[in-house]
Amino acid sequence: MHRGKGMKFVGDSRIKANKERNVPKDYSEYPGRTEAFWPNFLLREWLTGSVFLIGFLILVAAHPSPLEQQADPTNAGYIPLPDWYFLFIYQLLKYQFAGGEYIVIGAIVIPGLAFTALLLAPFLDRAPGRTVNKRPIAVGLMLIGVASTIWLTYESVSEVDYQERGEKYAVDVEAQESEVEIDTEAAGYAAYEANCMQCHGEQLQGSGNNPSLLKTEKSVDEIKDIAVNGIGSMPADMFSGSDEERQQLAEFIKETAKANSGGGSGE
Repeated sequence: MHRGKGMKFVGDSRIKANKERNVPKDYSEYPGRTEAFWPNFLLREWLTGSVFLIGFLILVAAHPSPLEQQADPTNAGYIPLPDWYFLFIYQLLKYQFAGGEYIVIGAIVIPGLAFTALLLAPFLDRAPGRTVNKRPIAVGLMLIGVASTIWLTYESVSEVDYQERGEKYAVDVEAQESEVEIDTEAAGYAAYEANCMQCHGEQLQGSGNNPSLLKTEKSVDEIKDIAVNGIGSMPADMFSGSDEERQQLAEFIKETAKANSGGGSGE
């Protein structure tokens, strides 16, 4: 206070005398075009996502995922495959130094390094430019990641014959849903019940990777030979009985297949 000149207040340095409006920083000094987040940027991102989604739906509708057997918890011979977006990791684990005793490298170390590199890319390459030649680290890491994923996925798909796999693990669903005529009084039914029913089902419809017998094209002699020597994934010496019972079994299977028109991919 100064005498004769009235009263004066000392200003607090923590409070600005002139309050400024909350205006975002001007990024016009950086190269490239600036734009408002709403609605310009958000609308462009939404349109890009919509085009990708529509294209993905068209691809799924044109090439549906191949279906295999119905879920069967009793089938110990079934080899499951991961979904398509994990096939590249599945393929990686097939290589010598990424699987087996080196499983930790393939399952943890390599994917961990890849994701860490992608996470650190924005911090390693902080160039303000948007062009490809001005962002070598970020663009390089992304190209390596995309190329590796596409190549490993292609290699995994090319090694799997999905049509053959579908036929191998196919189950005669029509036979399961409809009543198949089975002559339980036939001479070979007892032999089938004792030797084959556990794998091929009560109605010869198949189970798991064991094919249906309802549409077999094998002759009686061929069926007799398979019962002793096996075929495909079926091991030998599965039949335990006399030669007469084996003859009756083969005739029963052949006659049952002729009497029924159910589908299947039996052997």
